[in-house]
Amino acid sequence: MHFKMISLSCCIVLFSYCSKAEMEKTDPVPVVTEDSIQPLRYLALGDSYTIGEDVTETQRYPFQLSERIKQSGFPSITHKIIARTGWTTADLKNGIAQEKIDSNWQLVSILIGVNNQYRGQPISRFETEFRELLEWAIALAGGKPERVFVISIPDYGVTPFGINSGKGPQISAEIDTYNTIKENIAQEYNIAYHYITDISRLAGNDLTLLAPDKLHPSGKMYKLWVDRIYEDVLKMLE
Repeated sequence: MHFKMISLSCCIVLFSYCSKAEMEKTDPVPVVTEDSIQPLRYLALGDSYTIGEDVTETQRYPFQLSERIKQSGFPSITHKIIARTGWTTADLKNGIAQEKIDSNWQLVSILIGVNNQYRGQPISRFETEFRELLEWAIALAGGKPERVFVISIPDYGVTPFGINSGKGPQISAEIDTYNTIKENIAQEYNIAYHYITDISRLAGNDLTLLAPDKLHPSGKMYKLWVDRIYEDVLKMLE
């Protein structure tokens, strides 16, 4: 009995020693500091639909999309918006040039064209300038078209502004033409194209989808956009 007790004690000591040795062989757990986290950088290019006319900053679709991406497991994400109400493709080109930004963005989005349509500019001009913008976007994404995505133009023809203009159906038809061109050009450059125009048309029967100005999207509509594109955008970051 005495011998067995000694053996058991030796085993306990030996086990403790082995466990300690094994722990010492294990690779140390890296210490994550704030400085070691490289944030995902997202650049959103566009016009009033990107800057979020008449809604708060947190309701804008780039902000909502960034938050969803962050919730998916990315430790940090920062986004920058280059957009202004009333901008055409030419205005956006000038805006990007003036910013003099680097080409190290992991995600770049473009939503542009409604003001080209609204001002009645030649469609051929839009085609040329939109191609140039896509080439710039690819360059800003480090030469990776798979990190760029295009969003279709919403249809303001169904809003009170569009209806009261007496040109609602015409606006809708022209928006469709612009979106077809955008989709075709995006395909040429192997860039993802996300169609949200059908969501914008729901505002014809639901004014809560519009901002207080009854023309631009509300945060509620922007959320529907993000709900649709989120999964596909997340795959672009894999």
